Amino acid sequence: MTSHDVVQRLRKRLKTRAIGHAGTLDPMATGVLVVAIGTATKLVPYLTLADKTYEVTVKLGVTTDSLDADGAVTEHAAVPADFAARLPEAIAREVERLEQVPPNVSAIHHEGMRAHELARQGREFQLAARPVQVRSIELLGAGESEFSARLTVEKGYYVRAFARDLAARLDTVGHVTSLRRTRSHPFTVEEACSLEAPDLDARILPLETAAARAMPAAQLTEQGARDAACGRAVAKENIAGVLSDAVHAWFDPTGKLVALGERRADERHFVVRGI
Repeated sequence: MTSHDVVQRLRKRLKTRAIGHAGTLDPMATGVLVVAIGTATKLVPYLTLADKTYEVTVKLGVTTDSLDADGAVTEHAAVPADFAARLPEAIAREVERLEQVPPNVSAIHHEGMRAHELARQGREFQLAARPVQVRSIELLGAGESEFSARLTVEKGYYVRAFARDLAARLDTVGHVTSLRRTRSHPFTVEEACSLEAPDLDARILPLETAAARAMPAAQLTEQGARDAACGRAVAKENIAGVLSDAVHAWFDPTGKLVALGERRADERHFVVRGI
């Protein structure tokens, strides 16, 4: 299934159109797809910013046009006999990466079209490198011409490009053969459920619970809650718990989520999204 397929099936089961997801998964991938329902869709732009953790297996010596097992084989190359011994250094260099060239089968726009549409047409093009941030990479194991790793990365990092680039560091080619997202911070695969779960309705987190887990929280006074509900700036004496200039989830004295807001240079706090 694609991520869009998941949303479509949930729309039918939950009988609502107001559903969105926070971070696309490739069709061959499994694991956590955070889904927002109803009013919670207002959180999606902030949920997509969360770090994500993946477990991936990379096959060396063969690459495909999609850089994963769903694609057509485009190249074979010899795998160095000492690739396993060289993996730790190659991974250490990848952790230091600050830019990454996305796969040509990504959804990034290029010359007015999606890159994957251009690729399907057989057109030659090169996407520009984009800033990325790698939090950590842990080598899980290595076998004959393949290895597995756990990556924690910021939004915008492509694991298929990781397979391409790490293979290149090892003087060969490679592609992803399995990919599982185990965490979309702070939501984990252990608490996820399948689309077929009979208790799906009961597994849906309340909006306040999800917002408090996913974003820094601030507490409003009654006056602050009234101001926020009307879209007015909130004075600093009417808000507590603001730890940075990041967007916070604002809660009223009863624990209800009132708005998403941010602190600005003049110590006033402004609504960036009403709830």
